[in-house]
Amino acid sequence: MVSEAGQRADDVAVRIGQLVGELTGELVELRRDLHAHPELARTEERSTRVVAQRLAAAGLEPRLLAGSGLVADVGTVEVGARRVGLRADLDALPVQDTCGHPFASTVKGLAHACGHDVHTVAVLGAGLVLARLADEGLLPGGVRLIFQPAEEVHPGGSLDLMAAGVLDGVSRVFAVHCEPRLDVGQIGTRIGAITSASDAVHVRLTGPGGHTSRPHVTADLVFALGELITGVPAILGRRLDPRWGVNLTWGAVHAGTVSNAIPASGTLDGTLRCLDVRAWERAASEFEQAVRAVAEPFGVHIEVKAQRGVPPVVNDAECTGLLEQAASDVVGPAAVVLTEQSLGGEDFAWYLTKVPGAMARLGTRAPGGRTYDLHQGDLDVDERAIGHGAALLARTAVLAASRPVAAPSDT
Repeated sequence: MVSEAGQRADDVAVRIGQLVGELTGELVELRRDLHAHPELARTEERSTRVVAQRLAAAGLEPRLLAGSGLVADVGTVEVGARRVGLRADLDALPVQDTCGHPFASTVKGLAHACGHDVHTVAVLGAGLVLARLADEGLLPGGVRLIFQPAEEVHPGGSLDLMAAGVLDGVSRVFAVHCEPRLDVGQIGTRIGAITSASDAVHVRLTGPGGHTSRPHVTADLVFALGELITGVPAILGRRLDPRWGVNLTWGAVHAGTVSNAIPASGTLDGTLRCLDVRAWERAASEFEQAVRAVAEPFGVHIEVKAQRGVPPVVNDAECTGLLEQAASDVVGPAAVVLTEQSLGGEDFAWYLTKVPGAMARLGTRAPGGRTYDLHQGDLDVDERAIGHGAALLARTAVLAASRPVAAPSDT
């Protein structure tokens, strides 16, 4: 026999599905509106306004943050209890939209090429569902909806929001991220690190330039840059434990303008990614040492910068279990799949340094269709993922709210 509590839980899961079904058409239209009007990090004023207006129409009281972004609380919490957090990111990328849809970006050179428009409406949809559940007496605690600006830049908006207190009174926090390598209807989960640490690195070399016929009387920094491109990754591969998954990839190199002159300056820019937080703690200093070891014999002046980016997103085991149970309840028993750890960085990681939580990968590929890549202007998603994301997050919030944790001391 099914217990009364078990039957009630099943009823809530069914109710979430019903409410998401009622909202899906509106959520798709809201996503298309956001997709057509992308905004860069820390300029997401219109996106903030669109979300705030819809939440207010549902009877909630969104609180606008400085610049852009907002939070809204749903439900009530008992004295001493803490809320469950659901986080979305609002910003787009400086990428030309080539998706070809009627709702393609109307802003030249900007696109939601990472799926943040989907993340935003998934959390918005979850919030609208949770507000209805609260009205019906089916929400066992409080939930905080967090709409964060500036995920795509370093330092990211999560640090701003944490400084503004958005995690105050929050016990756990959850998020989803679009995954175009998973079919729609699949939810990828993983206990432990699901993304990598990521730092932006910059090297600038300067020295006396000259004619290419006399490289011996110059600091041939173009040659030195070439040695850095291959030599520094090789050194890091020997200085750091290979099991830590350290990866240095250069994204830009600039030096000179003509073929017969050695320039007086040149730069390298790249990303330094680490699968393990122990590597991240050492990687910046090891990187600088490697750069200097390679470049100093050329007699160039060396400037090195490693901009601290994000740590890995480390999923808590219990919170991952809640996501998996929620996915089974509202998407289907076969929805949950084990996902690989990604070398991508995600500033959701900073929240998890303060409270436990987890991120799930939300399948966006049409079954049998093309596998797109994130951060590319032609990214296309199967919009059924929106309803799955909203239901997943709403159900996760209900499950987490019904399992309170001891309140940590605020320090």
